[in-house]
Amino acid sequence: MIWTALLLVYVLWGSTYLGIRIAVESLPPLTSAAARFAAAGLVLAVVLRIRRGRGALRVDRWQLGSAAGVGVLLLAGGNGLVVLAESGSAGVAVPSGIAALLVATVPLLVVLLRTLSGDRPPLWTFAGVTLGFVGLILLVLPTGGSGAVPLIGALTVVAGAVSWSIGSFLSGRLRMPTDPFVATVYEMFAGAAALAVIAVGRGELRGFSPAEVTGRSWAALAYLMVAGSLVAFTAYVWLLHHAPISLVATYAYVNPAVAVALGALLVAEPVTAQVLLGGAVIVAGVALVVSTERPRRAVEEEAPEPARR
Repeated sequence: MIWTALLLVYVLWGSTYLGIRIAVESLPPLTSAAARFAAAGLVLAVVLRIRRGRGALRVDRWQLGSAAGVGVLLLAGGNGLVVLAESGSAGVAVPSGIAALLVATVPLLVVLLRTLSGDRPPLWTFAGVTLGFVGLILLVLPTGGSGAVPLIGALTVVAGAVSWSIGSFLSGRLRMPTDPFVATVYEMFAGAAALAVIAVGRGELRGFSPAEVTGRSWAALAYLMVAGSLVAFTAYVWLLHHAPISLVATYAYVNPAVAVALGALLVAEPVTAQVLLGGAVIVAGVALVVSTERPRRAVEEEAPEPARR
């Protein structure tokens, strides 16, 4: 079961970057993201209500506010900026594989946030962070008069990664709903609402006609709703409760490899030597961080439940 869940997270989350690229070909970027998370949140809420009864989604105001804030950071900030970058709204469109490699810096950014909060990670963790950011520089470094990736688009993705990192960091320090699935429902609703407001403010729906959307964009949006937001995320939450965190965290450096391969194979996205070198260095840095953190996480996982709380 653990390896089945891991495979789902590896492949499905790795493929969502390509799904976003196809969806925004003819769908408004932030509007499609809002629809994706609103639909996924609604389905998850209905499932919880049916399986657990009337009080399944009950939370207090503090928990609701925390979940909503984290949802805005993760989905509106984190995912929304990636969608904009892949759609070309931030300049030249960023290839899906490159976007995945840039987002892979999230574990490195979380380490920096932990350091700022007074938690001092091991020296090798800092070495992994440094290595990862060297890979980031290699990925966007101009060569031969042109950049490996569009700079403005790359910075947009990095800004999304920062927002996702802050949301991830705060989710473990705020008073969230005790059930992670319930928290996810409110995070998705809040993120979808924020995305919808921003989309309207940007004028995305002005002149938009559903009849002009291609079948492949509709199919990609449906895939993102079901595979990315429901199946893969449910598998991820299940893994957090049944597998070592060091093993679960490996998705951070498997997803980019899947995304780059799918982008190259299915939509002929260019994979240059610079992309391979920068991506490999980023993945190596993330792998070093994950492996270094393993002993500390293992101690937490082996602690009795009261101590872990």
